[in-house]
Amino acid sequence: MATMITSECINCGACEPECPNTAIYQGGVEWQSLDGAMHPALSNDIFYIVPEKCTECVGFYDHEACAAVCPVDCCVPNPDIPEAESLLLARARTIHPDKAIPDDAPSRFKKDGAAAAPAAAAPVAAPKPAATPAPAAAPAAPAAVAVDTTGVSVPDPDDWEIPINCFRCDGGYSVPFRYFRAGVVFTCPLCQGSFVPTLSIVRSVEEALARFHGGWTRSFEDFRSRRQRELEQFEERQRVVLERFEEELRQLAKSEKAPGAAAKRKGFFTF
Repeated sequence: MATMITSECINCGACEPECPNTAIYQGGVEWQSLDGAMHPALSNDIFYIVPEKCTECVGFYDHEACAAVCPVDCCVPNPDIPEAESLLLARARTIHPDKAIPDDAPSRFKKDGAAAAPAAAAPVAAPKPAATPAPAAAPAAPAAVAVDTTGVSVPDPDDWEIPINCFRCDGGYSVPFRYFRAGVVFTCPLCQGSFVPTLSIVRSVEEALARFHGGWTRSFEDFRSRRQRELEQFEERQRVVLERFEEELRQLAKSEKAPGAAAKRKGFFTF
């Protein structure tokens, strides 16, 4: 079913930029259809979602982006407009003719049914004895991954926890950067005091994350390049050692007389 915004909306505007179909509009603002025609606003007081342009983010995400960022959970399914996944997928292709949206594109329908799939597949695999040896080779994959993932790591910028200091109780809490957007209302878990970041704050944090991740990535790239050069130099030294040892073996082969080898006979008369 399509998504709608309820009367609990606080007009924070966090949902509008997250919609991949530009289906969300501010209250009182006319909405534009695919043919370019303008239509009257569906709401004059709060943000609203145009059902004709909503795909529940099918084709882009495995969840509804507006609901994920809404601080008051007012982006909910509209029980009056039930729609199937195939219809939403077709609508996404119509809205975005320039994009190739496959049949297996991200969808909340697939996410909801993901848990049931393994259970249904289990009885099929059970009666096949030939499939038993396959799991034995599986542990090899985690071992390879473990080598690549060892060491210090940092989260992706969107997953980075942004600290917030409550001006009311001076308590601290944090939120993932993906939700740290201008106009979004955050509530202190200690005193219920609210905090709304401005656009300049969000941009400052975004620039700091980009600067840090850029430097972090360059440091590791420089280290890998340096380690590669050292490895090549070490291998070259070892190659020289190997060649010297092989030459030593050749000299031993020439200096030592093998048993049974033909000997040069001496004459009976020597002068």
